[in-house]
Amino acid sequence: MKNDRFFHCSSFFHSPYEKNLKLLLALLALPFAAPAQPSKSKLPPPAATYRVTNTAKIGGEGGWDFIHLDHAGNRLYTSHGTQVDVLNLTTLQKVGTLASTPRVHDIVVVPRHKRGFVSCGGNNSVVLFDPATLQATGTVAVGDGPDALLYDAFSDRVFVFNHGGGTVSALSAATGAVLGTADLGPALEVGATDGAGTIFVNSEDRSEIIAFDAKTLTVRHRWPLAPGIEPTGLAYEPATHRLYAACANKLMVVVDARTGKVVGTAPTGAGTDGLALDPARHLAFAPNGEDGTLTVVRTDATEAGRFPVAQTLTTAPGARTLTLDPATHRLYLPTADYGPAPAPTVAMPRPRRSVAAGTFRVMEVGPATLN
Repeated sequence: MKNDRFFHCSSFFHSPYEKNLKLLLALLALPFAAPAQPSKSKLPPPAATYRVTNTAKIGGEGGWDFIHLDHAGNRLYTSHGTQVDVLNLTTLQKVGTLASTPRVHDIVVVPRHKRGFVSCGGNNSVVLFDPATLQATGTVAVGDGPDALLYDAFSDRVFVFNHGGGTVSALSAATGAVLGTADLGPALEVGATDGAGTIFVNSEDRSEIIAFDAKTLTVRHRWPLAPGIEPTGLAYEPATHRLYAACANKLMVVVDARTGKVVGTAPTGAGTDGLALDPARHLAFAPNGEDGTLTVVRTDATEAGRFPVAQTLTTAPGARTLTLDPATHRLYLPTADYGPAPAPTVAMPRPRRSVAAGTFRVMEVGPATLN
C-alpha cells in the first residue's frame, strides 16, 4: 500500500501538472507583501476659514504699535501716535481717547485693580489711568525705551520691557509702584507668562528667549531660537507648555518651555511684529506687516517638526500687530495707509514711510466657521 502511494505521488511529479505545481510552490515561497498604505508623510491641507469681517475707521494722524483687548470693560485700546484710541468691542465705535501718552507703544488693563498702564517711549515712562474715566492718575519713570507690557496674575505685576535699555521693570498692578528692575540684555520685545511664576521675553538682538522668575527677576534660562532670527511676537500655550515666537526671517519658531528645545517651525511672512494664540481652535496667528497678510498656523498637528500653515489671509500693509478675543475667536489688527518716505538724514539714514492722515483703522478678522 505504501509503495502504491509513493508510486502515485511520483507519477504526479512527472505528470503535466509538474510545472504548475513548481510555479505554485515558487509563488508561496515569495515574501508576503502587505497591501500598500496611504502615505503619512504629508498632512491634508486644512480649509481656509478666516476673513476680514469689519473695519473700524478711526482717522487722525500718527503711527501705531500694540492693541489691547479688555473683556471686562468691553473695550479695545489701540496705540496711536501720542494717544490711545478706545473702541467699544461690540460696535467698534470709538468711545474715547487717552491723551498725553508720548510715543505710546502698549496698553494693559487690570480689571481687578481698576487700573490701566500705558508704556510711553517718548519720555521713558508708564502712564497710569482709570479705565472708567480714561483719565490719567499718575506717571511712573521706568527704563530706556519702554515697549511691550505684560500683566502676570500669578505675581500680580505688570512687566515693562524696556527695549532701548535692555531692562525689565516690575510694577505693582495694585499701585503702579516699581518693585524691581533687572538687566536682561538688549532689545527686549514681547513677553509671555506660564501663569506659575516664570516670565518669558524675546531678545531681538540676541535671537533668544529669556526665562526669568516673576518675583525675584532672576534669569533662569537663555534659549537660542535658531533657525529663527530677531524674534518679536511671543505667546505661551499652557496645555502643551510651548512658546511660539515670530521671527524676522519669516519663521514662527516653536519652543518647549520646559527644556528650551526648538520643536518645530512654520513659515510666515515679512514684517511680523506680533503673535496670537487661540488654544481652543489650536491655531497661531502671525501678522505680516510688509506683506499685508495674516499667517494662520495649526498647532495641533506636526510633521517632523513642521507646523502646517492653514491659511494665508490678505489683510493690509502695516497690519503687523494684533490681539485675539478668546470668546469670539476674532482678531483685531491696527493699520493705516502709507505715504512716501521722507528724505534720509544723518540722524535717520533709512526713514520710515509716512502715514497718510485720516487713514488709521482697526481691522476685525473672524472665522467663517467654528469647528
